[in-house]
Amino acid sequence: MAPSMAPNMAVISPELVEQHGLTPEEYQRILTLLGREPNFTELGIFSVMWSEHCSYKSSRVHLKKLPTEGERVLQGPGENAGVVDLGHGWACVFKIESHNHPSFVEPFQGAATGVGGILRDIFTMGARPIAVMDSLRFGPITEPITEPITGLNAAAGAGNPSVDISMNRRILRGVVGGIAHYGNCFGVPTVGGEVMFEPCYQPNPLVNVFALGVARYQDIFYARASGPGNPVIYVGAKTGRDGIHGASLLASAEFSGADGQQKRPNVQVGDPFLEKLLLEACLEAMQSGAILGIQDMGAAGLTCSSCEMGSRGGVGIEIEMDLVPQRETAMTPYEILLSESQERMLLVAQRGHEQEVFTTFAKWGLDAVEIGQVIPESVLRVRQGGEIIAEIPNRALADEAPVYERPWAPRPRTVPLECPVELGARSGEDLARDLLHLLSEPNIASKRWIYEQYDTMVRTNTVIGPGGDAALIRLKETGQALAISVSGNGRYCFLDPRRGARLAVAESARNVSASGATPIGATNCLNFGNPEKPTVLWQFVEAVEGMSEACEALQIPITGGNVSFYNETEGRPIYPTPVVGVVGLLETVEHHATIGWRQPGRSIIVLGGVLSGQENPLPPFGASQYAQTVLGALWGIPPWVDLGYEARVQACCRKLIAEGLIRSAHDVSDGGLGVSLAESCIRENMGAKIELNLTEDPRLLLFAEDPSRIVVTAEETGLARVDRIISEYNIRAGVIGRTGGATLDVSWQGERLFQITVAQLRSSYESALPEAVEALTTPGANPSRSN
Repeated sequence: MAPSMAPNMAVISPELVEQHGLTPEEYQRILTLLGREPNFTELGIFSVMWSEHCSYKSSRVHLKKLPTEGERVLQGPGENAGVVDLGHGWACVFKIESHNHPSFVEPFQGAATGVGGILRDIFTMGARPIAVMDSLRFGPITEPITEPITGLNAAAGAGNPSVDISMNRRILRGVVGGIAHYGNCFGVPTVGGEVMFEPCYQPNPLVNVFALGVARYQDIFYARASGPGNPVIYVGAKTGRDGIHGASLLASAEFSGADGQQKRPNVQVGDPFLEKLLLEACLEAMQSGAILGIQDMGAAGLTCSSCEMGSRGGVGIEIEMDLVPQRETAMTPYEILLSESQERMLLVAQRGHEQEVFTTFAKWGLDAVEIGQVIPESVLRVRQGGEIIAEIPNRALADEAPVYERPWAPRPRTVPLECPVELGARSGEDLARDLLHLLSEPNIASKRWIYEQYDTMVRTNTVIGPGGDAALIRLKETGQALAISVSGNGRYCFLDPRRGARLAVAESARNVSASGATPIGATNCLNFGNPEKPTVLWQFVEAVEGMSEACEALQIPITGGNVSFYNETEGRPIYPTPVVGVVGLLETVEHHATIGWRQPGRSIIVLGGVLSGQENPLPPFGASQYAQTVLGALWGIPPWVDLGYEARVQACCRKLIAEGLIRSAHDVSDGGLGVSLAESCIRENMGAKIELNLTEDPRLLLFAEDPSRIVVTAEETGLARVDRIISEYNIRAGVIGRTGGATLDVSWQGERLFQITVAQLRSSYESALPEAVEALTTPGANPSRSN
C-alpha cells in the first residue's frame, strides 16, 4: 500500500534530493526499490540510512578483508559492539566510535555525546560499562620552536591555513571538558588514551571514544526484533529537534569554513545523569526476561533502530508517531524519525510482559511507552493518527544501500624520500637539550592536565590508569584483569598508510603485552578524508590491508569498529588516521608490569634490540617525532615492522612477566629509546645509568622509533633465566644499564654524553601541556562551557 501523501506535501525535486545528500543515481535506485516516488518523510529516512555514516557504502567492500573470527570471539562486526569470551562464564563487550565533526562544531557537546553514544552501544548488549578511553587529535597549541625546513608544509596539503593556536586550545578545552562531564557524571572511569597535535587536524579534530563492559554469557542481548504481535517500546529521554540529520549531513560530508556555526543544530545534547538511570533501568529490565531485543537510538535515531532490528530478525516494525514521547511541540514525523536526541533506546518485549518493563522504567523515573508492534511483513511502517505515512522494506534501508567500489590511485609523494637536512654531529650537551625539547613537545609531554579532569578510579577496578602503556582493569568476579590500549599515528600513515596501519596494530598490542596481558581482540576507528577522491580511498585501502596483515600475524581478530570519512575542510584532508584499540586478558591480576623502575640496582634490558640494524636508517628516521620537533623536517617512510618478530618480542615479554622475572616494562615508540627511558625514570622518580656501546650515531640510538622494542628491568640474580627465555623466542636483547640514583646518566662508547636530573626531566615533561593550554587566548574572549 502506498502511504498517504497528506503529511508529506513537499515536491521531491532534484534540489531537495541533493539537499538530502543523495545522488541522482541513488534516487533512481530508491524509485526502483519502492516502485513509486517516495514522499518527504521517506526521502529523509533513505537519506540517513544510505548516508556514509550508516551504510558504509564506500568502505564495506574493503572491510571484508579484516580478520573477524577467533576462538574467543562470540560476536564480531554487525552488532552494536563486539563480544569476546573471558572464560569463567564471563564475556567482554567493547567498541570504538568517532564523533569528529560534532566536536568541531560544538566541542563540549560533541565530545560528551560521543561518550554517551559509545556507552549505550555497550549496555544495549547487556554489559555494564567499566572503562572508557579516548583517542584525540587537535591542531597545534604551541608555536613551533624550530622553523620548518622542508616537508612539513607540503604534508599538510596545499593552501593549508595558518595555525590558529587560540582556536585549537578552545577546541581542546571543550572536548576534554565534554568527555570529563559525561564520563564523570555517568560513573565510568576514563582510564587512558592518547592525544596528538598536528596542523592537519586544526579544521577537523578527531574525537574517537572507546568503551568496554562485562557481562555473563547468558546475559548478552542482541538488536533483533522477533515475534509478530510483540510490543515495540520506546524508553528513555523524550525526542527533541537536536541532532536531526547528524548522520547524513554532519558525519557524511566535507566541511566548509562556515559550517562551524551553520551545523550547530545538527549536534546532539546529552544528559549523563539521565543515561545513568537508563543504564540501570535497562540492565534491570533485561534480567526480568521480558525483553527480547534492544537497540540504542544513535545515528539516525528511531529510524535506524527500528529498521535494523526488523531486518536482523527477518520481521517488520510498525510504529505510531503520535505515541512517541516528545519534548517539543508540533514535531513532524520527519523530525521525530530523524532526531538524534540522546539517551533513548528501542526494545521489543514479550507480549504479556510489557507491564514489567513499564514498572521497571517508572521506578527509575523514565518514559517507557509502547509505540508500535512487530509485524510479519519485513517493512518499516510508520503511522500518524492511524494513517500510514511511510512504508519501506527493511532490506532497502538496512541491506540494499548502495555499495561502491570507488576508484583509487596512489597519492603522489609531497615530501622527500631522502633526508633533506645535514645531520651534523651532536654533542652530548646538544642531545640533552634535544631530549628535554622532546619531553616538552605536546605530542610526548605528560597528559596529566587532561586526565586529572577525568574520574579514573570510580568503581575501584582501576589497577593501572592513565600515563602507562596500557590501562589495566581488575575483574573482581574472576580475579582476572583486562588491559586496554588505543594507538594510531597519522604522520606514519601519511607517509605510508600500509606501514602506518601495521605499526598502529603492533604498538597497541605491544602496549597490552608490556602490561603482561595477551591480546584477545581489537576494534578500530578509521578516520579518513573524502572517499570520492581516489588518493584518499587509496590511503584507506592500503591502511585496511596493512591492518589486516598485522591482525592476522598477531592473531588479533577485529570484532567491530567505525569508519569516519569526509574528515576534511575546504578540500584539505586530515592525515589518514586509523586508530586501533586492543583488549588483552591477564589471568591473574597480580602478575602485571608497569612502566616505572620499581627498585634500584636492576638491570635494564631492551627486548628486541637497541636498533633494528637496517642498512639505511635515515628514511624511517624522517617519520620520527625528533625529525619533526627538533629538525623541523619530515621525509622518508615509517619504520618497517617485521610482524613475526614483533609477535615473538611480545610473547617473550609476557612470559618474563608471568614468570615473575620482570616487574617493569615500557614499549619504545614516540621519541624513541631516550624518551622511553626518561618516562620510566619520571614514573617512579628513580634515575638510571645507561651505557650505549653500538657504533651508530647516538642520535639514532636515542631517538629512532624502530618498532618491536620493550625496555624491561630484571634482578641480576634472574638474568640467567631471562637469557634462557629470550633465547627460546629467538630475539635480540641486551643489557644497557642499571636503575638507581637521581639522574638519567647516558654514556656512548665509554664516554658520558649527558647527565640530566630526574627533576629536570619531570619539569619538562609535566609542565609543557598545562602551560600551553592555560596560556591566555584572544584578549577579551568570552569564556563559555565549550572553552
